Amino acid sequence: MNQTHSYDIAVVGMAGRFPRAQNPDELWERIRDGENCISFFTEEQLRSQGVKDSHLRNPSYVAAAPVLQDIESFDASFFGLTPREAEITDPQQRLFFECCWEALENAGYDPHNYGEPIGVFAGSRTNTYLPAILSHPGMAESIGMFHRPRQ
Repeated sequence: MNQTHSYDIAVVGMAGRFPRAQNPDELWERIRDGENCISFFTEEQLRSQGVKDSHLRNPSYVAAAPVLQDIESFDASFFGLTPREAEITDPQQRLFFECCWEALENAGYDPHNYGEPIGVFAGSRTNTYLPAILSHPGMAESIGMFHRPRQ
């Protein structure tokens, strides 16, 4: 018996966060209109954020970055997280939660009432959040990541 399998997929919803664009439609508008979505900073702005003068004098230093808007607006309770859990959760993961939900909304699917499997496909840049958190004295202990053996 010859059995065939269908591996068809359909992209029915999209979400994303981009510099100066909160969703794919806004990103397309910016691209269509030829807008530059990179933010450029003055030396004063950079110094206020802790950038050292030695970096500013370096001819290879670029005073620009792709800045995401409203990243501090995460609704932890909506996703079942305590404020403390949200605080230590990688900002990329918080945005991922939001985008997954928005993609489902954009597609018109309620994951609680849909009887078939739903997949969410995503991409992001390299994660540097955990090493940054662990570099703060006592942080790993305070969040219960490492337990000291009892003596």
